[in-house]
Amino acid sequence: MLNSNQTAASGKDIKQSADRMIMRIFTAFIACASTLSLDASAQNYPVRPVRIIVGYAAGGSTDVAARLVAQKLAEDLGQPVIVGNRPGAGGAIAIQAAAGAPADGYTLIMIAASATVLPAVRLKLPYDLERDLAPLSLVATTPSVLAVHPSLPVRTVRELITLARSKPGQLNFASDGVGTNLHLAGAQFNSMAGVNIVHVPYKSGTESAVANASGQVEMSFPSVTSSLALLSAGKLRALAVTSPKRATLLPAIPTINESGLPDFYHSAWVGMLAPAGTPREIMSRLGTLIAKAVNMPDIREGLNKQGLEMLSNTPEQFAAFIRSEIANAAKMVKLAGLKPE
Repeated sequence: MLNSNQTAASGKDIKQSADRMIMRIFTAFIACASTLSLDASAQNYPVRPVRIIVGYAAGGSTDVAARLVAQKLAEDLGQPVIVGNRPGAGGAIAIQAAAGAPADGYTLIMIAASATVLPAVRLKLPYDLERDLAPLSLVATTPSVLAVHPSLPVRTVRELITLARSKPGQLNFASDGVGTNLHLAGAQFNSMAGVNIVHVPYKSGTESAVANASGQVEMSFPSVTSSLALLSAGKLRALAVTSPKRATLLPAIPTINESGLPDFYHSAWVGMLAPAGTPREIMSRLGTLIAKAVNMPDIREGLNKQGLEMLSNTPEQFAAFIRSEIANAAKMVKLAGLKPE
């Protein structure tokens, strides 16, 4: 027979059990409601304008690529797709903004190859590229040109390597700054060719190409588009392109691969991502639409005019590509003797 204290304790236990049961039911209800809400949101997507953040100034290849894709996305989504420029810190400001945006499909970002270099040259980034962003698709790659001043007595990559080996530390190559994609292209060339061509940083790709054309330095790695006028005017001589295959705008120029350095690859690229946690249905739809846009003839033509070679892939393939690029950039940064700041 229970005494009064035992009866009170038993009643208290029953109440606590009931409270726990109610809390479990309430938690399950909230989770279910949230899931249904997300599903409905994904099914109705989009119901308002979508924005694409670009971490560079308007008019550059990344910006142009974003605007070309945005036009087609707007047509297919039935909502405006607005491109906004957030330049600064090598693209890090824009990436941070995208990483911190709601994961609802209404904020996207077009990044460039430099995004995968930043983790190797910056000690404290306010984001983790692989953790905080979800890849959608590559959009395009853009090869650089291994260009030399016409006064340099070489017409092939092999001849350049022979000359550089005979003059260690006496030839220079220009880039658009320390730790940039063009700097790492030169570091990779030095490593694979077994030469010591000295790096000279400038403030921009255009400035470095002009320095090469004026004879201040013997060599540079300008983009195809920024070098075309100088090549046509005979102020630069193209020895090779840095991509795995020949560039559309320079079909007669061989690749560095073809020219004696097998496995050399150093192309810039641009691709689209969304904040991590964006619903899978929205990710899938956006990835499909981006691939569709990139493969349309007018978009391909627009990209080619910028020296960009169309290239789309799946989110999984793009994620693997980014992982590989981050690892390769870390290796090239080490070869260049750079220390993270």
